[in-house]
Amino acid sequence: MFKTFCTRRPLLSYRRLFSTSLQCKKTERQAILVKTPKGTRDYDDKEMAIRQDLFKSITNVFQRHGAVTIDTPVFELTEILSGKYGEESKLIYNLADQGGEHCSLRYDLTVPFARYLAMQGGKEAQMKRYQIAKVYRRDQPIMTKGRLREFVQCDFDIAGQYDPMIPDAEVLKIVSDALDTVKVPFYIKLNHRQLLDGLFQVCGVPQDQVRSISAAIDKLDKMPWEDVKKEMVKERGLSEQIADRIGKYVLQQDSNILDILEKDEALMKNEDARKGIADIRLLLDYLDIFQVKDRIRIDLSLARGLDYYTGIIYEAIQTEVEGLGSIAAGGRYDNLVGMFAGTNKRGQPKTIPCVGVSIGVERLFSLLMARQNIDKIKSNATQVYVISVGDGLLRERMQLVRELWDAGIKASFMFKNKPKLEKQWNVCEKEQIPFAVIIGKDELDNGQVRIKDMRTKSNQGGGITVSRKEMIDVLKDKLN
Repeated sequence: MFKTFCTRRPLLSYRRLFSTSLQCKKTERQAILVKTPKGTRDYDDKEMAIRQDLFKSITNVFQRHGAVTIDTPVFELTEILSGKYGEESKLIYNLADQGGEHCSLRYDLTVPFARYLAMQGGKEAQMKRYQIAKVYRRDQPIMTKGRLREFVQCDFDIAGQYDPMIPDAEVLKIVSDALDTVKVPFYIKLNHRQLLDGLFQVCGVPQDQVRSISAAIDKLDKMPWEDVKKEMVKERGLSEQIADRIGKYVLQQDSNILDILEKDEALMKNEDARKGIADIRLLLDYLDIFQVKDRIRIDLSLARGLDYYTGIIYEAIQTEVEGLGSIAAGGRYDNLVGMFAGTNKRGQPKTIPCVGVSIGVERLFSLLMARQNIDKIKSNATQVYVISVGDGLLRERMQLVRELWDAGIKASFMFKNKPKLEKQWNVCEKEQIPFAVIIGKDELDNGQVRIKDMRTKSNQGGGITVSRKEMIDVLKDKLN
């Protein structure tokens, strides 16, 4: 009796413990909140159809201008990214230390490209490159306006030593072509980093505050001048007199702003300002040839907060939806590669001048989706659906679809032995498949098939009867 009691009690306790453990695990599973991380999202099949078309359109423009593509890691050494983004460096995602190298998710595609060029040791001294890939920023997301923490950038850059402003003009032509291709109305704000630096020098901004004040000025597209001035004076320690001098320049919106600046004696005595104005003049001449000049607006408040820009800077602003912001931005960065490439035998930085642009896919995507009737978006590429009438004819349908695949035609069929005819019609309608190849006993006996255009109003019946040997040629002719 005592022995039996002693042997069963531990077993009973174990069962209770195991049962309690299972209940805890079940509760834990139920408590998980199934969602995407903040600032990220999924895309369904119809959304991806629009995105793929967008990527294809932009890629075609890039390739039309002779660019090749590369790929770079999604994370870089932290030291590669640090010190390149000014005040925006705080938005970099640093990865947890795994006891090895300190790494961060890439913030953009420009710095990794510069690192790539530096590693080539001069093999890629001249290059037109494009890259379409995801980047990551710990920004405050606004999902409805395409501001995410994980998003896709489409970058085009020209690296190499060329005559002034020629590659810059082509990059702006590429921006114009890409946005025209997706039918987005826009204009391009343009400035020059040296002109801005010269302006700050003339106004009396201390050299060690130039980048800080640039970051404040860059907010003028989001904040009124009074708030920007307050930030410069109260938060960044600039004198009110200097802030007022800056305001007289950056608030000018005259279409003849270059003429006005060239009459400013104090400004024209500054070498940086003169160089910036001369570059813009030359660039506008080239843009006139490329038929892009009428889309350019000189804007002295445009600063671009990233530290690596050295020359022309620009942003493309869409005019279709208010408050969406820029949809493309870029500029010239002549010294970035040199930060990684070291020096030559004379002790000079081994730099490669570069100019480029980044097109913001997410904001373009939000514009394009707002135009869509979601029910009319075709998310699959299927061109032909093989349908059986009467008996299931599974093997015959499989043989037909194999012939279509082998001929390069995108085709499908229902995975049922004996599918109902109405359900097969419904698949064609739901998935917007343009053509059906229909077989029944009569068609099989006569070595024929029936081809129906499913875009016509009448679903059932109709179509044309052709021999099996003619099927491929007839379909290809209709699909073309």
